[in-house]
Amino acid sequence: MFVALTALYYFWTLSFKSSLPKDATTLVVGRDFLQFWMYGRAAWAPNPGRFYDPQLYNDALTALLGPYPGQNWPYAPSIMLFTAPFGRLPYLAALGTWIVLGLAAFIGVGLRLFSCRRALVAALLSPAALLCLISGQTSFITAPILLTIFTTLDRRPGLAGVLIGVLTTKPQLGLLFPVLLVASGRWRVFMIAATTSLLIVGLTTALFGTQVWIDFVSKGLAAQRLVVADPERLFTPFIPTFFVNVRGVGASYGLATIIQACATIFALGAVAFAGRYCKDADPQYYAGLFLASSICAVPYFMSYDTLALTCLAVLLLANRKLDTRGCVLAKLVFWLPLLQMVLGTWYIPGPALIPAAFAADMLWRMMHASGLQQYNARSPQEDAVPA
Repeated sequence: MFVALTALYYFWTLSFKSSLPKDATTLVVGRDFLQFWMYGRAAWAPNPGRFYDPQLYNDALTALLGPYPGQNWPYAPSIMLFTAPFGRLPYLAALGTWIVLGLAAFIGVGLRLFSCRRALVAALLSPAALLCLISGQTSFITAPILLTIFTTLDRRPGLAGVLIGVLTTKPQLGLLFPVLLVASGRWRVFMIAATTSLLIVGLTTALFGTQVWIDFVSKGLAAQRLVVADPERLFTPFIPTFFVNVRGVGASYGLATIIQACATIFALGAVAFAGRYCKDADPQYYAGLFLASSICAVPYFMSYDTLALTCLAVLLLANRKLDTRGCVLAKLVFWLPLLQMVLGTWYIPGPALIPAAFAADMLWRMMHASGLQQYNARSPQEDAVPA
């Protein structure tokens, strides 16, 4: 019902008066995919890094679409390696291909992970999936990558390392992987991931030059910092992080940064502890802790990027691995994007606590399964070695 009503409303508000259909916010159909398409077009043009200048980028959009809401280029230059083929297609054809390939990847991996097909349908019809579809984002591709990593960490470390390296194109999703790999002693995966990352950077530099990286650091990151600060609170309904939740109630940038730093320390500590002491815990608990902690660790994490965590929550529910408390938290994770949208619209904080609580619950389960709670509960006399 949620998906049907949202889809009906969205299509009802579309306007076909311009060269490309636009929604009620005057953004083109596919919204964020427009950025990926522009990266793809820039890959075939000289000096692609010039579009990291917001003025030049918006001038280019105006030339293509007429007057258009202000945009910026938020991704590293390496994204052009993957979007270049789409830049050779007309926009709507590129968008259709992008969606079909993303859904194929999502469903293909989902069919291997979900023994219950109804659970896969639930994940496919989740708020995070719907937001990904409307926005033309990468989550239908990155979510399968993240879930595959945790099923191959020990069985196929080479594949896991390559996939982690690929995620550097969207670094907020895999920011905690170095912590996890070092703490758990998975050095082979770490080295393969680092090598893959360096190869991607090197290939990007060879194809597009060093200037594109200079433009990204000097112009692109500066523009992105302004987006993260969000003084007008435009993104509050779409980012379920501590930083944005606190900024949404009108707190200062400094206070929001301090609270976010505390959340980041919690996330780093939880992942490091699990990697060190719960290495052999259930991979699904492992993945749940990591994915939930990833949301806590950064100030900028869009709701559609929670799709991997949504899938994990549904998978745990379907496999009956949760007690009553865990089931409630998993369902809150499922509805997290919608809760953030509703409460964020009215600048009401709270949704950021959901992934934090879910991460804490996963860590507790991993400790329990590893016997750490029983060990900590023992007295010093019980640990004494008899003479």
